[in-house]
Amino acid sequence: RRFRIRRPNPLMSFDFPTFLVAATALTGGIWLADALFFAPKRRRLSAAADSGSLEAAAEAPARGYKEPVLVEYARSFFPVILIVLLLRSFIVEPFRIPSGSMMPTLLVGDFILVNKFAYGLRLPVVNSKFLDLGEPQRGDVVVFRFPRDESVDYIKRVIGVPGDQVYYRNKTIYINGAPVEQIPVGDYVDENGRMTGLVEAVEALGGKDHDILINPRTGDFPRSCGVLARGPITVPDGMYFVMGDNRDNSNDGRCWGFVPEENLVGKAFAIWMSWNGSRDGFPINFGRIGDVIH
Repeated sequence: RRFRIRRPNPLMSFDFPTFLVAATALTGGIWLADALFFAPKRRRLSAAADSGSLEAAAEAPARGYKEPVLVEYARSFFPVILIVLLLRSFIVEPFRIPSGSMMPTLLVGDFILVNKFAYGLRLPVVNSKFLDLGEPQRGDVVVFRFPRDESVDYIKRVIGVPGDQVYYRNKTIYINGAPVEQIPVGDYVDENGRMTGLVEAVEALGGKDHDILINPRTGDFPRSCGVLARGPITVPDGMYFVMGDNRDNSNDGRCWGFVPEENLVGKAFAIWMSWNGSRDGFPINFGRIGDVIH
């Protein structure tokens, strides 16, 4: 199943990073141009008028000394837009989960926060890294630009890092020849108390325990997938192998291969809102708000 993660913005074709950069440049440019070329003359005219200058008095009706409305708006909005740009580009960015590829870790309607500096700082729009601060580890939940369509953001769990040999067989991940331990939990019951037919298990990957879902009635690979079907693959340098926690309902590395390092957006770390409903029928699931993503 195709799974894309969404920013909390209904206009999926709208390039918000480019808009922020353009708005910052425009408002800052207007404010700077006025401060350098026009504001000094207004101040001189105002000072001359206060001193009784005839020249200033003659120009006053035509020019005035008040700051233009456009400059006033630019000066007001520039710091706000700049702060949003810096926070979103280098600190944290919100996303919304639209489908069940990462169940039970993340549910449809969860709003998550993504750490933008965990894997290094990148320039907005061009996405080029200028400061290296870390690398993804096995078990990290990462957001990345989908290699086959970089306008779309995906979220998956890192399974293999560069140099790892990865194999998937009988619902079990093998890394460098060793199986990743799974502890069965039992039948999975969803947030509304309904039986799903899925089996829940705890998987220990990279020293981190997380829950996964398995459908015992299906094969190892989602329909039309099977990159790993012919045997172990080795993760190339600069690449990462990822999978969804909902193992039998996830369009992931088994289908299309590896995630290049330059496609990484950040590390998901918390749920700040969950708009998927609860058993009592209330639309907000307060029990998930503030949960740390493991």
